[in-house]
Amino acid sequence: MRSCGLLNSSNKPVPLRSGSVTVLIRGFVADVGCELLYKNEEPGPVEAVFVFPVDAEAAVYAFQARLGGACIQAQLREKKQAQELYGDALAGGQSSFLLQQEGAGGDVFSCSLGNLPPGEEAALTLRYVCELPLEPDGAARYMLPAVLRPRYTPHGWDGEDITQGVPRVPQGELPYTLNLSVTLQSPHGIDRVLSNCSLTPLSYTAGNRTTAQVSLAEAPPWDRDVELLVYYTEPHKPSAVLEVGLPGAEPGSLMGDSAVMVTLLPSLPEAVPGQSSAGEFIFLLDRSGSMECPMDGRDRSPQRIDSAKKTLVLLLKSLPLGCYFNIYGFGSRFESFYPQSVGYTQQTMAESLQRVQKLQADLGGTEILAPLRAIYRSPCRDGHPRQLFVFTDGEVANTQNVIAEVQRHQGAHRCFSFGIGEGASTALVKGIARAAGGSAEFITGQDRMQPKVLQSLKRALQPAVTGISLSWDLPPGMEAALLGRGPEVIFPGQRCLVYAQLRGQSQPPDTAVGGVTLQYRIQDQTYKEKLQFPLQPQDGERLPVHRLAAKSLLLELEGAVDTGSERDRRRVLETSLSSGVVCSLTAYVGVDTERGQPVQGPLVRRDIPLADFGTAPHMYSRQCLMANSSAPMAMYCSSSVPMALDLVACSAACDFDDSLDEPEQALEESPLLRLVSLQNADGSWDLDPRLAAALGVSEADARGRMPSKVSVGGEGLGSDGGQVP
Repeated sequence: MRSCGLLNSSNKPVPLRSGSVTVLIRGFVADVGCELLYKNEEPGPVEAVFVFPVDAEAAVYAFQARLGGACIQAQLREKKQAQELYGDALAGGQSSFLLQQEGAGGDVFSCSLGNLPPGEEAALTLRYVCELPLEPDGAARYMLPAVLRPRYTPHGWDGEDITQGVPRVPQGELPYTLNLSVTLQSPHGIDRVLSNCSLTPLSYTAGNRTTAQVSLAEAPPWDRDVELLVYYTEPHKPSAVLEVGLPGAEPGSLMGDSAVMVTLLPSLPEAVPGQSSAGEFIFLLDRSGSMECPMDGRDRSPQRIDSAKKTLVLLLKSLPLGCYFNIYGFGSRFESFYPQSVGYTQQTMAESLQRVQKLQADLGGTEILAPLRAIYRSPCRDGHPRQLFVFTDGEVANTQNVIAEVQRHQGAHRCFSFGIGEGASTALVKGIARAAGGSAEFITGQDRMQPKVLQSLKRALQPAVTGISLSWDLPPGMEAALLGRGPEVIFPGQRCLVYAQLRGQSQPPDTAVGGVTLQYRIQDQTYKEKLQFPLQPQDGERLPVHRLAAKSLLLELEGAVDTGSERDRRRVLETSLSSGVVCSLTAYVGVDTERGQPVQGPLVRRDIPLADFGTAPHMYSRQCLMANSSAPMAMYCSSSVPMALDLVACSAACDFDDSLDEPEQALEESPLLRLVSLQNADGSWDLDPRLAAALGVSEADARGRMPSKVSVGGEGLGSDGGQVP
């Protein structure tokens, strides 16, 4: 321990003492406040650095600190100016801090505390707002990330490896605690809240169940993500939130005008007449050393590579006859099952399944650009639209390069991405899906991987939605300006969020009603989704809708900064500085100007530790998370439908269950997975002892229950046909 420099000469822990998080969840938006308490117990001044993850689409909008009794409010400045102010403060002996986004990915922030005198405390408060993803079973998912693993740096990469220099400490020895309290609000009613951690009973604060409170029953270690699933009474009902602008801000500006967030859930048909099931399905699997890490923080949790292999089995069993497919694995190098995509038959499926079972996380580091370029070089097949499925734990440093490569080929394919395990890069996983018109999912537990992946497969089987447009119906004197690109991709059951700035004033304001219409085409059919909402804005100090609207606009603008004009750069700076939402061109800086005396003694640097649970055997593996969980998480399905794609429907009946005491139980294979693994390419099963065992009956009993004749596609199958359709 001492050789790693994690403890000081007095055997005292590093300065971080505690973390307190408060969350306000309104529908599918979370407003989060985090307070981190430090105390310098060393004899000299300390410059501490804390690196932490935030979702790439989250809007960080406020930061302040209490240093030695003085409260310093951060100011958002252009990054270069902020760094100069921070450096000047340190040189002058003043206490200071600097909060900035690391690199261009947007999901890693670092906070440098600057000079913290001996014996004094520093309390840092960070506020951000984020959208909550909609789970397959209708839940809104909030996740508080515990730790961000180091990013893998590809060969020749000259950027920063964000967390490489931050030390790790053994499990159970982190010198800080965590408290989490959540307030829930929804006009449609709150049904229940589930978690992978122990919670206090849900306490309703309104008789109609529209508001409630919940908190952690006990403080978990920071070696696991804290996950909440919020179930509403009507999760799929369209809604709109109108928010008044910031008092004193200039009318006509983003923060001065009202902003609206519209939530639509288009009711696309699950099956379109004349739809072709043909396609080309390419599966790109991360086989880097970090894929040997466990899926989540539970003891004896399956490795990510094993969970990904099981998912590949399900996908291969679920592909439609007549399609083409191929499987790529990548690390420091890449390899594919076939030189070109092959037709999906019983023979190619069986051959591929045997090869999938032998896959290992043995290809070194995480370099995804080379296999992507190889895939894009291979010609597309006429009549078989290409669908790319990417599975990765997201440990790459050249995120923007990867996203740009996917975007350059956006017209030739759709990309469905999956972040596997805790700490996957939201910037990478969401970025490539957004760039190629697909969807992104994050999977931190084996039991919920299959419903999410198969839901994406069902989306990939749908024809592309085209002609997407928005139109607004507002009173005279008002107009709506769309912020960000707006909806570019629509899938069945997927939520569609729209942000707009409302300019002007409605007359009369008390009874005015606005409306928005989403129109799109599927093949030759036109569909419309309409929503009306009262033009009565909600007051609020934090302005979460404005912050998210600004972030949505910044995500679009920042993508064009490197290749765009000086005008684009100025617009990014203007949007960031006016909204208070930090971006790659800005940073928060605060300087304590009240201290008259410079700190004494030499400056010592101490990094705040991240959890360490041993190194995976491969040389490219990063530190993995393996924790003994006091409340193991499992999923139970009340359905036993044997078809692979019906697992998606089954997921609606899935639930968290904290009743498992033995970790071994969580490793048992699902009966559904056993049945799917025995399924043939045409959807039938061979009636043999393996199928009978999976069904829990004897082979003789199964044959005895078969009808004498079954009609399959106009042909008869006798009971001795040996196949179950």
